[in-house]
Amino acid sequence: MISRRLIEMASGTYALLAMQLCMSLVLTGLIIAQMFTLSVIIDAAFMQSAGLSGLTGYLWVLGALIVARAVAIKVHHSSSALRAIRIKTRLRQLLFDHWTRVGPALIQQERTGELAATYFDGLDKIELVFSRYLPRLMNVLVTPLIIALWVLTVDLLSGLLLLSTAPLIPLFMWLIGSMAQKRSDKQWLALSRMSAHFLDTVQGMTTLKLFGRSQHQEKEIERSSRRYRLTTMAVLKVAFLSALVLELAASLSTAIVAVQIGVRLVEGHILFQPGLFVLLLAPEFYLPFRQLGAEHHAAMEGRTAANRYLEFLDQPALRTPAGRPATPPAAPFDIRIEGLSFTYPNRDQPALSDVNTWLHAGEITALVGSSGAGKSTLLQLLAGQLDPGSGRILLGDVPLDEMDRQTWRNLIAVVPQRVTLFAGTLRDNIALARPDATDDEVIAAATAAAAHDFIKRLPDGYDTIAGEQAWRLSGGERQRIALARAFLKDAPVLLLDEPTANLDPDTEESMARAFERLARGRLTFVIAHRLRTVYRAHRILVLDKGRLVEEGSHAELSRQQGRYARLIGGAT
Repeated sequence: MISRRLIEMASGTYALLAMQLCMSLVLTGLIIAQMFTLSVIIDAAFMQSAGLSGLTGYLWVLGALIVARAVAIKVHHSSSALRAIRIKTRLRQLLFDHWTRVGPALIQQERTGELAATYFDGLDKIELVFSRYLPRLMNVLVTPLIIALWVLTVDLLSGLLLLSTAPLIPLFMWLIGSMAQKRSDKQWLALSRMSAHFLDTVQGMTTLKLFGRSQHQEKEIERSSRRYRLTTMAVLKVAFLSALVLELAASLSTAIVAVQIGVRLVEGHILFQPGLFVLLLAPEFYLPFRQLGAEHHAAMEGRTAANRYLEFLDQPALRTPAGRPATPPAAPFDIRIEGLSFTYPNRDQPALSDVNTWLHAGEITALVGSSGAGKSTLLQLLAGQLDPGSGRILLGDVPLDEMDRQTWRNLIAVVPQRVTLFAGTLRDNIALARPDATDDEVIAAATAAAAHDFIKRLPDGYDTIAGEQAWRLSGGERQRIALARAFLKDAPVLLLDEPTANLDPDTEESMARAFERLARGRLTFVIAHRLRTVYRAHRILVLDKGRLVEEGSHAELSRQQGRYARLIGGAT
C-alpha cells in the first residue's frame, strides 16, 4: 500500500521502528498472560468454588497485567505517531528542497493549488499510513502468529482452526481494496483540481468582479465541490462495505472456534480452563486483522497521495557541477551563447533551436519576437532557471553549467514582467535582493528606481505591508519595487522582461529613466515589447519559432525589411 521508495526514505527512524516491534511482542505476551490469568480466576471461582482469599494473588496479577498492557499500548501508539511525524517532516523537507532544485521555471507550470494540496493534505495522508496502517500491519505479522502457535500447544484443533480462517480476512481486504483503489485515485484527482481551481479563483476575484464573472466562477466551484462529494461518497461506500465484510468474517471465525469448543466441552473432550483460555484468545487473534481493515481506507488515500508525491519528486532538477564548481570571471565579462536548444518536458516542438550569439558587457541587448517565439525561455536559461537541452552558455570562457547556481544568481539581477511581492513590509521586499542592506541603502535604491516618493506617501512608509499578491500597490508601483531590488543588488548582469509593459505613459516615462540609470555600465539583456526599449538597445536579437533569425542594431535591421521590420511595424 506504500511505495518502497517512501519506506527507504524513512530509514532514519529505524530505532522507533524497533521500539514498535518490541512493543508488539510485549503486547502479545501481555495478552496471552492476561487471558490465561483471567481463565484461571474464572475456573477457580466457578468450577472449583474458590473464595476471594484464594483469588487475591491472581486478581493482583490480573490488575498488573491490565495496567502493563495499557502502558504498552500507549508507548506503541506514541512511538508510531512520533515516527510518522518525523517521516512526514523529512518527506516535506525533501519535497521542498527538490522544488528548490527544480527551479521556478518548471514549477510555475504546475498549478499552485495542486502543489499545496500535495505538500499539505497529501503528506498528512501519507503520515496516517505510517502512524496507523503500518503499525497495524506489523501487529498482524506478529500477534496472530504468536497467539496461534501458543494455542496449538494448548489445543491443536483450535489452533488449526485459527490458522485456517486467518487468511480469509486479508483475502477479502485485497478483493475489496482492489475495487476501491480506482475510486480513491479519482477522489484525490478531484481534490487536487478543486484546490487548484479554488485558489486561482480567490486570487483572481478582483478581476472576476470587474468583468462580471464572479457568479459564473461560483457555479464552477459548486460543480467542483459536487464532483468531489460524489467521489468521496463512492470511496466511503466501499470503505464501509470493507469494514462490514471484515467484521463479519472475524465474527464468524470466532463463532466457529467458540462452537467447536462448546461442543467438545459438553462431550468432555476438553477441560473448562484451557477451553475458556482459547475462547478468550480467539477475539484477540482476529483483532489485529479487524484493526488493519479499519485503516485500509486511510492506506488507499495514502497510496494515492504517495504516487502524486513521487511524481513531483521525479521532476528533473537543475544540473549541478560534477566536480568542483568553476570560478566565475571577474566583471565586466561577455556572455557567449553557442548552439543553445531547449525543449520543455512532454512537448515535441523545441522552444529554442540552435541559438548562437554574443551579449557584450556594458551594452543593452534587446530580444524581440512574436508570442511563443522562445523569448522567456532564453531569459530563463540565462538566469539559470532551466538547463539547456544542448549547447552551452559561457561567461567569458567559463561554462555556466560548471558554476554553482547560487554563485551565478549573485551576479545577476532579474526584473520580471510580473513581479512577485511577499506579504511583508516594502522594506523587506526591497531588501530581498540583499538582506544585510541598511535602511539608507534601501532608501537609496528606492530613490534610484523612482519608488521613494510613492512609498513615503503611504501611511506607514517603508513599513507598509504589501499584502497578499501586493493588492495595495498598482502595477507600476510593483515594477518600481522590482527595479529597487535590482539597484540594491548592484549586480554586473541585468536580465529584464520589459519592465515598462502595460503601464500608462507617465509611469512608463519615469520607469524608462530609472531603467536607463540601472542599465548604465552593465551587461543588460531585455525582452522588448515597446519601441522605446528597442531604440535604446545597442543590439537587437530577433527570435522566430525558437530560432535566431536576425541580429544587429535598429538601423541595420530596419534597412533589411525582414522579420524585425514587420514586428516593429505593429509595435506601439
